[in-house]
Amino acid sequence: MAVKAPKAPEKTTKKSASAGKPKFSKETYVKWYKDMLLIRKFEEKTGQLYIQQKFGGFCHLYIGQEAVVAGTASACRPGDKHMTAYRDHGHALALGSDPRVLMAELYGRTTGCSKGKGGSMHFFDKDKNFMGGHGIVGAQIAMGAGVAFAEKYKGTDNVSFVSMGDGATRQGALHETFNMAMLWKLPVIFIIENNGYAMGTSIERTSTVLDLSKIGASYEMPSRSVNGMSPESVHEAIEEACERARRGDGPTLLDIRTYRYKGHSMSDPMKYRTKEELSDWMAVDPIDHCLNVITENKWLKKSEIEDISVWVKKEVDESIEFAENSPFPEASELYEDVYAEPNYPFIKEY
Repeated sequence: MAVKAPKAPEKTTKKSASAGKPKFSKETYVKWYKDMLLIRKFEEKTGQLYIQQKFGGFCHLYIGQEAVVAGTASACRPGDKHMTAYRDHGHALALGSDPRVLMAELYGRTTGCSKGKGGSMHFFDKDKNFMGGHGIVGAQIAMGAGVAFAEKYKGTDNVSFVSMGDGATRQGALHETFNMAMLWKLPVIFIIENNGYAMGTSIERTSTVLDLSKIGASYEMPSRSVNGMSPESVHEAIEEACERARRGDGPTLLDIRTYRYKGHSMSDPMKYRTKEELSDWMAVDPIDHCLNVITENKWLKKSEIEDISVWVKKEVDESIEFAENSPFPEASELYEDVYAEPNYPFIKEY
């Protein structure tokens, strides 16, 4: 069967990037640029450290997909809850988690965000309302809807964000969750981070529905496709979905078309795609796009842009130093954090 490669969106040239008034403020573009550059450099260094065997386990890099979390983070509120799959480093960083505790988690140290017990696939940050990366494919879909149910039950106007890869859309739990979410009008936004491949398998080989935004149609769920290489497009789509959820109209499905520049995981040789395909997508790099908008509008001096690069390098370098100087867990930690202490008096009576 002939398989079509995922098509990259049209490149935004330097001239057209700032043609007319930009959609968003200087502060927004600068924050997008800083956040995405931090994610990119953190992930590049993570890949290098993994090859050096500084830590083990599974490791899935977010390089290329930065605009998805950057646009989502800028459009949400502090009280909103976020949950994703195992490609979770970018989510934690975009929501403001300390790179030091994230790197320590990769190293399996006690100072990590999950006490060194979760590793790459299980980042959590309660303070940032990041409800975690999850290693079981599609597991977070139902759990994220459960979080949305809790928010509705408590009477808040918070929204639950549930991110998944395109491969997870073939899980049966998705359909059960979509049905219940629509029946109960849950404040949840389902985000498909559609990078074109479930591990190394293209969508065409696994589904007759190639436009994944159509999955919500049988549930009457508002759905749309979004350019995931553009933080502007992601922000606008998220903002619209949030307004719907906060006014009590229920969930939205967003098929956000993005692309990973690296393999599915560190062990992926990437033989299923061509150099030309990768080159086409790298030509629409969201970090370059934001930098173009900033420079064309003369929002930052060259020295200020260099300062951002210096700051990012310092953050990454300090995260490695922090991780390598942190202790490993004691053997007794194997028996901790397995069960939660009961919170209800009637349970303690037994």
